[in-house]
Amino acid sequence: MPELPEVETTLRGIEPWIAGQVIDLVTVRQSSLRWPVTEGMSEIVKGQTVMAVKRRAKYLVIELEYGSMLIHLGMSGSLRLTDRDQAWRKHDHIEMQLSNGSTLRYHDPRRFGCWLWSEGYHSQLARLGPEPLSDAFDCERLFQLSRKRKMAVKPYIMDNNVVVGVGNIYASEALFRSGIRPDRAAGRISRQRYKVLTGHIKEVLAAAIEQGGTTLRDFVNGNGEPGYFQQTLDVYGRGGQSCNQCGTVLKEIKLGQRSSVFCPSCQR
Repeated sequence: MPELPEVETTLRGIEPWIAGQVIDLVTVRQSSLRWPVTEGMSEIVKGQTVMAVKRRAKYLVIELEYGSMLIHLGMSGSLRLTDRDQAWRKHDHIEMQLSNGSTLRYHDPRRFGCWLWSEGYHSQLARLGPEPLSDAFDCERLFQLSRKRKMAVKPYIMDNNVVVGVGNIYASEALFRSGIRPDRAAGRISRQRYKVLTGHIKEVLAAAIEQGGTTLRDFVNGNGEPGYFQQTLDVYGRGGQSCNQCGTVLKEIKLGQRSSVFCPSCQR
């Protein structure tokens, strides 16, 4: 699943090509996504100028003169810039042609993403926590919200009401760097350890964005190229292998139906 760094990488890849451009045409070949594509969206947005392209959590927001489009890549979605005459691939569902000749095409084999238009606020953005790289996200927030909570710390920091965009990959990596087991109860972690964890969450996400996101089977960035953060992963996807730090065999467990890998020696 594309996580926050992948979405940020996509934003940076497409923004220079679509911001300030007029939408000439939107073609929807498959409207049945996680939420049905907004009925009549193609006609509503045609002729409008793209005023700005932003990210909120793992959503992309294309702001128009009137309303905005909300895009989510789901589990397997990607956006790429193509030539107008390039043949449609299987699982290419939506295409947006722009006045500068650029064409943005949405590809989503599993169809868990979305393309929605709204004249006002998108309900999907309500009740989201702060952005992890913003000043609004700090150790005090993590500490205070965790008090008396028995849930494991990994799903706790992956809760979008607590902080947005800390997905499975980066939660695993930040916990490893912080020396915290992913299954430790969130309410039993001290303020000082949350201070360390907050710093590593910011650090690992910033590094992933700088390196272009994590290479996954389905993910490509705005230019159709994969990200490169995978080569620096310490624990994610490495169950049964040796810890890069101490040599102990990494252990793999299930937390909230997700695989979690950690070092039983380095993480406590």
